[in-house]
Amino acid sequence: MPPLDNPLGTAPVAEAPTAFPAAGDVVAHTLLNCLLREVSGPEHQTAVADGHLLLRLPRRAAVLRVALRRTSLLGAHRFTGPVLERSDGGWTEIDWRRLAEHVRDELSLRTGVRNEEFLDQVASSHRAVSTALATRDGQAAPAEDDGPAVYLASEQSLLFGHRFHPTPKARSGDAASWLSYAPEAGASFRLRHLAVREHLIAEENAEDGAAAPLDRLRPGVPVGYRLLPAHPWQYEMLRDHPALRTAFDRGDILDLGRGGQPFAATASVRTLYDGETFLKFSLNVRITNCLRKNASYELSGAVALTRLLEPVLNDLATRFPGSAMLREPAYRSLALPGPDGSPDRALLEGFAVIVREGLSARLLPGTTPLLAGAVADEYPTGPGHISRLLGATGPRTALTWWAAYVKLLLPPVLAAYFDHGLVLEPHLQNVLVCVDDDGMPAQVLFRDLEGTKLVPDHHAEILAALPAEVAGPMTYDAQRGWDRVVYCLLVNHVAEMLAAVADLHPQIEAALWAQVRATLQTYADRHGRPPQLAALLAGVPLPAKANLLTRWKRKADREAGYVRLTSPLAEDVLPTADPDRSEAR
Repeated sequence: MPPLDNPLGTAPVAEAPTAFPAAGDVVAHTLLNCLLREVSGPEHQTAVADGHLLLRLPRRAAVLRVALRRTSLLGAHRFTGPVLERSDGGWTEIDWRRLAEHVRDELSLRTGVRNEEFLDQVASSHRAVSTALATRDGQAAPAEDDGPAVYLASEQSLLFGHRFHPTPKARSGDAASWLSYAPEAGASFRLRHLAVREHLIAEENAEDGAAAPLDRLRPGVPVGYRLLPAHPWQYEMLRDHPALRTAFDRGDILDLGRGGQPFAATASVRTLYDGETFLKFSLNVRITNCLRKNASYELSGAVALTRLLEPVLNDLATRFPGSAMLREPAYRSLALPGPDGSPDRALLEGFAVIVREGLSARLLPGTTPLLAGAVADEYPTGPGHISRLLGATGPRTALTWWAAYVKLLLPPVLAAYFDHGLVLEPHLQNVLVCVDDDGMPAQVLFRDLEGTKLVPDHHAEILAALPAEVAGPMTYDAQRGWDRVVYCLLVNHVAEMLAAVADLHPQIEAALWAQVRATLQTYADRHGRPPQLAALLAGVPLPAKANLLTRWKRKADREAGYVRLTSPLAEDVLPTADPDRSEAR
């Protein structure tokens, strides 16, 4: 066996997949991705040889092997088939459960920390993937010319989730409830409507009329009451709260039942869309890492950012007309007094709903929005997948598509950070790719102000005017903010989208990275070559969020650490981004 110190090596290249893998392989490959990136890779315990990845868990003295469909310049290889373990001089196939046990044992020895819930979370993720695959078999594909339906299908096509998270589809709650409200199941449903006495409504608006989309949901609410829509699943989980029951008995809250237009679940599960407005609800459901509820500081923070950043966002949209941010101009919730007289936090946060602009507010005419994560999926899970956008075109067209894409995506995110001290979070689930009739990128839309942060040195006056409990979670220091930008933009987003394009034309992977470098170089040359960008262009390692170790130690996402990946951006390892030259390779 070769020494485990050649992580790239060479491997035969297989065609991009046209069918879905088995749920067990999905879970196993995801665990291997995490081990490769966060554990065995940094400790130089991996090798590529004879078309396989070899990976050692040194504390367990276990050696694993999996066939490679394609290697990656970033080390984010594509796997195929089962995982095997070396035993008695040969190789024995192991299932995802056995692999998860290996991960558990290695991390226990490595960190000195035990995590009794880890195996159950992996099992939960496996059940969700199995259910999603079974459910998808009965769903009809939307017509290609039905833009709204294609968009929604892209939101609901993430069957496998984040491929560098150990439990991307783990969730609490019973399976029946999950299927009723999960995007993977194509869920669409009517909201629960509550009429709440006006003095018991908590609400903030960035401008007059910002909450109007909520009031339009149900005309004829009794005088003296305001409409509070609730996610039906959340309502079922909170309906027996004693203070809520008392409020119903007093007539302070009226249950109007379900009504109005159906809302569809988008990729985040708790954000729903009716074709006009996005509503981001709280869900007392643990999905992946976190309980998915709107914390009180996030409610005020979303509205404050919408109001205070309007000049910044307008500047970015003017300078980069192929990009825009969806605002979150209002929230509404329930302010029933608790024992101390202040609003009961469980109900305030549990019934909170944030209003997000609909697509029509920012979408360029004649374009179809697609969830970036669906375009970049390793497998063709929906109508927005890159294989469907590019079809049977050759590498030259793929490079043209890619050049247009990175020129839309990179500059506004960099300008937000360097010019405005604004940390956007453009990971694959927070960006919509808007394509023209030929499938070419024409616009990118950013969303979700929860992950948008401010660098204090740029925004001291704004932050000082906000309550400390709102301002604190709204900030990153400059270094942490830059790590977050680079991770979300280049590692989570660009690298994964690039991998999906390279699956179609593996011979152009280096040229795709060269185009990323050229776009960064152009921005740097025009804007004074900021030192952080100069370092990127020199090929310094790239930060990748350590999802496995964060989950293992049960840390909040905000406390996640980073591992450093060898960068493919250094100039001396990349060819010129020349479509003609790449076509001939």
